[in-house]
Amino acid sequence: MTFNDNVSIDNSKVRKRSGAAKGGMIAGGGIGIALLLAIGSQLLGFDLTQFAPAVQQVAGASTTSSEAEEVLASCKNGTDANTDDECRMAATADSLDRYWATQVGNYRAPGPVVLFSGQTQSPCGTASSATGPFYCPGDETIYVDVAFFDTLSKDYGASDGSLAQMYVLAHEWGHHISNLIGSLQGAGRETGASSGSVRLELQADCFAGAWVQNASNVTDDNGVSFLKPVTQLQIADAMSAAEAVGDDHIMESAGVQVNPERFSHGTSEQRQRWFMTGYENGPTACGTFDVSASQL
Repeated sequence: MTFNDNVSIDNSKVRKRSGAAKGGMIAGGGIGIALLLAIGSQLLGFDLTQFAPAVQQVAGASTTSSEAEEVLASCKNGTDANTDDECRMAATADSLDRYWATQVGNYRAPGPVVLFSGQTQSPCGTASSATGPFYCPGDETIYVDVAFFDTLSKDYGASDGSLAQMYVLAHEWGHHISNLIGSLQGAGRETGASSGSVRLELQADCFAGAWVQNASNVTDDNGVSFLKPVTQLQIADAMSAAEAVGDDHIMESAGVQVNPERFSHGTSEQRQRWFMTGYENGPTACGTFDVSASQL
């Protein structure tokens, strides 16, 4: 999607983190610990997902950090967002925050989105580029390694278009909405084609689609729309990203047999379909916990 050049960005909603976090392990989230442990289970022939709580505990306990954060002061308007990945994240965060404030009663914003490089610390443990972007409910904050966008494109075949990047952040913001409405707390840690973890991820995809459909109607304090109307080519970018992070596609890319019992995020087809459900019908259609397994 393309930002209007003269839209003003509230860049306080994103922080860039520098310095090194040491120790710890990966934490859950967008692609995160559940899927990585599921893939590891496939490779080893042993269920590692049962150790997810312990891994997160160890991660949080053993992490130290000398990191510093800074506001993206150079990200001021839509022109900056159209030419710089970090500014695109800042503008997208501003748009997402304004949109969801009109959709959820008693809405509260997540913590400022943390952009990092390499690895960083969070209450959910130490995250690296291997975990992918994730939402940590411990501090209600989204963590994004911007290098992940290259990984998504080069390793998993996703489009490198702007909406593919925005979809990633919109999906993680969707986890925050699930947290606010109580879905996240009820998801559980089990895996499987109709598990709570799959339903949670598909709900986040649906919420992302709902924002995309309405994004061109979200305005800054001066009434300027953040984004121009979405094009079909840009929708294809988002569909490409959703396909790339399907459980079946990731398992195939990792060279392991596709096993629905290990699913934690949903298939590529499901992720694309639920994104379009939100896009076509809005956030009230995102009741993934209310449908049968055959309807997922």
